[in-house]
Amino acid sequence: MLTWQVAAHGPLRTLDERLGRALASGGNSAGSAGFFVDLGTAAVALPVLSVVVVWAVWRSRHGASGRAICDGASPRRWLPPLAAGLTAAAVPVLLVPLKAWLARPGPARMAGRTHEGFYPSGHGATAAVLYGLAVLLVIRRQRPTAAHPAARALTPTLITTVALLNAAIGLDLVRQGYHWPLDVLGSWCLSGVLLALWCEVCDRWSGGHRSAHPPGPANLP
Repeated sequence: MLTWQVAAHGPLRTLDERLGRALASGGNSAGSAGFFVDLGTAAVALPVLSVVVVWAVWRSRHGASGRAICDGASPRRWLPPLAAGLTAAAVPVLLVPLKAWLARPGPARMAGRTHEGFYPSGHGATAAVLYGLAVLLVIRRQRPTAAHPAARALTPTLITTVALLNAAIGLDLVRQGYHWPLDVLGSWCLSGVLLALWCEVCDRWSGGHRSAHPPGPANLP
């Protein structure tokens, strides 16, 4: 619906631009703000995800105890990090043609730029997908166990942190006049689809989620 409203110049797009101008009029000056905008760039988010992917690969090979896992029948623990890398690579592959097709002009501050593809927001999608994948990888590798009960409390903390971070990035993009609000919301919708696909692939084919706690007497009520 959001994409249709943007493409068809619908009433929601008109309201969106009014809201964007109102929020941008109260934004900070270009020289003193934009910190959260910078956190939404691939130059910052990609190294964060890369570190987590390397850590996840190491965990898949050595396990929580740090000892190498040599059992050839073990679940495909390498799949989540690999799928994370492919999902991150899919962001520009999907965004570039979509931006070119819609060719939505940006706010006044972005007038005169060499392109007019501002919907959906590249910064918003990059931050949501890359930071989201990093958190999902950590959660997947730190599932609560008797030896690590603190992982249960870690999960909501990580989810809340990444949600607040993305909200701050999106708000900063609008307040600094880089994007309209719908640009950010559209990028979050696309990111949600990519993250959901990552979860589905990992749960279906990695084998780690469904086989982590096989049925047995100890697991029965």
